[in-house]
Amino acid sequence: MTLPFATVRDLLRFAVTRFNQAELSFGHGSANAYDEAAYLVLHSLHLPLDLLEPFLDARLTAAEIDAVINVIERRASERVPAAYITQEAWMHGFRFHVDERVIVPRSFIGELLQDGLQPYVEDPEQVGAVLELCTGSGCLAVLAAHAFPNADIDAVDLSKAALEVATLNVDEYKLDDRIALFEGDLFAPLAERRYDVIITNPPYVNADSMASLPAEYKHEPEMALAGGADGMDIVRRILSEARNWLTEDGVLVVEIGNERANVEAAFGGLDLVWLSTSAGDDNVFLIQAADLPS
Repeated sequence: MTLPFATVRDLLRFAVTRFNQAELSFGHGSANAYDEAAYLVLHSLHLPLDLLEPFLDARLTAAEIDAVINVIERRASERVPAAYITQEAWMHGFRFHVDERVIVPRSFIGELLQDGLQPYVEDPEQVGAVLELCTGSGCLAVLAAHAFPNADIDAVDLSKAALEVATLNVDEYKLDDRIALFEGDLFAPLAERRYDVIITNPPYVNADSMASLPAEYKHEPEMALAGGADGMDIVRRILSEARNWLTEDGVLVVEIGNERANVEAAFGGLDLVWLSTSAGDDNVFLIQAADLPS
C-alpha cells in the first residue's frame, strides 16, 4: 500500500491546509499557519528548527509520518497551543519549558530587556535588584538576569504550580544563585527592600474579552489572564504599592496587551511613558518611581 505522504514537504502542505481548514487562532509563538506547521513538523522529527529547506524532500518512515500526523491532528482538533504540545517556547534565543501550568510566554517586555531598558535605565550593569511580579514560567526573570548581569532577581507568583515550572527554567539556566522565587500575592511574600527595576506582565484581559477568547487561550490558566471588568484589577494594586518598593530613581514596567484605553481611563492622571515594541506603542508602559502614587 502506498502511503499518502512521503516527504517533509508533503506533511508541511497537509498541516497548513489542516490548520487553515480548522480556522485555528495563532499568537502563542507563531503568527500564521505556515510558521506553526513548519515548527511542529520540524520539532516532531527532531530536526533543527531553523533549517527547513534541506529536509523538504527527505523521505520519511511510516512511524515518523504517524508521529507528525498525530501532532497536527491534536493541534487542529483540540485547539491546543503548539507550546503545550512540544512543551517548549522560545523568546529571543532562549528556550523555556512550558506546560499547562503556565501561560505560553509571549511578553513584549522581553524585547525591551534586550538593551536593558535603556535609556530609562542609565546603566544596566549598575542595576542591583530587579523584581518580577506574576512571573509564570519565569521567562522574564531569566531574561532580566541576562539583561542586568550584576542584579539579583526576585520573582513572585500566586500559583504554586506556575512556580514549579519557573524552577525548571531557572535551573536550566543555572541561575539559582541570582533568581529567588516567591509564592504569594504580589508584594506580600517579599522581605522589605528596594528595587531598581520592577517588571510585570500581569493578568489584564477585561471581562468582555475573556468571554470571547479563542479556544487556544482557554487552555491557559484563567487566573493568569483575567484582570476583572476593565482588566485593571491587578494593575491597580501594583501601581498603588510599587513606589514603596522602588529606589528613588527606579522604574516600573507593565505590559497590558490591548488594554491601553482602559489603562488611560484608570490612570490618566499619571505620567505614563508608552514604550515602542514590535507590536506598536500601545502594549507596554513605564513609570518612574517619583511619578507613582505614594
